[in-house]
Amino acid sequence: FWEMKSRFDPRADGDHEKRRHPSEEEYAEDCYYSTSTNCSDATSNDSDIDFSDLEEEERRSFFCFGDDLDDDCASPDFWGEPDQVISIEPFSAVCGPQHSLGDDADTRDYFRILFPDSLFEHMVEQTNKYALYRQRRSGKSDPHWHPTDVREMKAYVGLNILMGINQLPDTGMYWASDIFIGNAGFKKTMTARRFEKLTQYLQLCDREFEPGRGERGYDGLFKVRPLLDVVENTMWDAYVPNRCLTVDKCSIVTKGRFSPAQYMPAKPLRKGLTVWMLCDSRSGYCHRAKIYVGRPVDDEVAASVGYRAVTSLVRGLEGQFHHVFMDSFFTSVPLLQRLLRNGIYACGPTQPGRKGYPEVLRPRNIGKLSQGEFYQCQRGNLVATVTRDLKVVSCLSTNSAPEGEAHGDEESDSMESSGASYGMPRPLPLLLYQENMRGVDLCDQLRECYQVGRPCKKWWRYFLWFYVNLCIVNAYIIQRESRGGTPPAGFNGKQFTQRHFRVRLAQQLIGDYQGARGMERAARKRHADSPVEYGHRLERMSERSRRCRNCTNKGLRHESVFGCKICNVHLCRGGCFSEFHK
Repeated sequence: FWEMKSRFDPRADGDHEKRRHPSEEEYAEDCYYSTSTNCSDATSNDSDIDFSDLEEEERRSFFCFGDDLDDDCASPDFWGEPDQVISIEPFSAVCGPQHSLGDDADTRDYFRILFPDSLFEHMVEQTNKYALYRQRRSGKSDPHWHPTDVREMKAYVGLNILMGINQLPDTGMYWASDIFIGNAGFKKTMTARRFEKLTQYLQLCDREFEPGRGERGYDGLFKVRPLLDVVENTMWDAYVPNRCLTVDKCSIVTKGRFSPAQYMPAKPLRKGLTVWMLCDSRSGYCHRAKIYVGRPVDDEVAASVGYRAVTSLVRGLEGQFHHVFMDSFFTSVPLLQRLLRNGIYACGPTQPGRKGYPEVLRPRNIGKLSQGEFYQCQRGNLVATVTRDLKVVSCLSTNSAPEGEAHGDEESDSMESSGASYGMPRPLPLLLYQENMRGVDLCDQLRECYQVGRPCKKWWRYFLWFYVNLCIVNAYIIQRESRGGTPPAGFNGKQFTQRHFRVRLAQQLIGDYQGARGMERAARKRHADSPVEYGHRLERMSERSRRCRNCTNKGLRHESVFGCKICNVHLCRGGCFSEFHK
């Protein structure tokens, strides 16, 4: 982790050619996030974060707040008294949903903005390829598999969405014969065996050409890379960020084996996959999500991990004067200096032992503070604050004046986690943090209400359903803000909630699709009056007897070699044939 010194030191000789910049290879050594960058060419930057444009960003400054940020933050004379005037540029960008849908657009149209039909086509192509690949490797064919298509894949995703609303402990229970447990809509859409086969062979990439670890073009996220390439771009383009943004992490519960899964015994979710998220502080819309895939080989401090995570998440916002709020894992003096040079204000609690934090504000130097007491240091727009509320809180900010004191009006979970209590006077940076550090929490609340997909042992499936769920939440936010809370046409309720959005989306994805069993039952119902007229007749099915379908439906066990070839079922000789077709 290099020293975060400015490349524009006014005390230098002015020759920028002589100043050393981190090379592209140095950045590539620290790769452990995911973006939409394709990593197929190992000769180029093989990092999951594309750092190719960071050198150029260091050579220019979007605006200047003075030369005080060009000094080393670790020098003894870096900090001064909190008596300087800060400069905060106004935010005037046009923000909000960006689409061309009219008033007649429905939930499926909003979801298509973020999850286009091309992704369904890609899933169908790779799933059919993977099924053949598995059969070739095993040396035998799967008699229960036949190629899928786009309509069936959409219906499959729709059923997974409905499983998050109608939650049952086991997948097979949706197809149970018990009228109090089984779901008639699931049975009509496809059989349980077909659902299991689609789950078994579901794939996003061409596994035949997957590079192994250590090979040229190796990518730890190869199995979900096609999904990331599309969804990360659509989420960024569909909604222009508002003024206040939140950076935080979320965890995905997992039961499979994946090395980056973190064990956190102090958290409610003890084991899970970590994703860094950039969300809107007001609506909870997720603009970017970066997957954490493990530490680099060298043991680095957490501050450098947070530094690279935040700079990757806010790329593209330079010079627009956004306000980014983050927790203590990310906040550091070098990071806030970097963001300030790029035209981004930031605020968040920090660890007092990190590099650059004022020595006079460290716990061993400030002594015991009384509740509500605080001290501050300043360097231009950069303000360091230490105060005591429920506990001692250290904070860094570049978007608030020093010595500003205010009273909190409402209680916040984020402030409780950072050590602030309700109703106590607190400095302005912490009050701003309380009011705006909620974007990721809002997104998580919407996402966790209704899970998509079922638990499995394949780690990449969790990321697949995470991004599908994230697209549903984002599509709901876009529809809510685009229509001003007005429900779509045909909705008779008073309030169009996220639950209504998900049910309506699943129904539109499934449509009128019926699998082989559904069409078979529909045919029997249409021809019940005269089954023989339409080719239904009792004849010998095989030499081996099998259970009578009509008796099985009544809870009896009778076997027969006769049956109906049109319906492909065995039936007892006698009244079972006519009774079954009625």
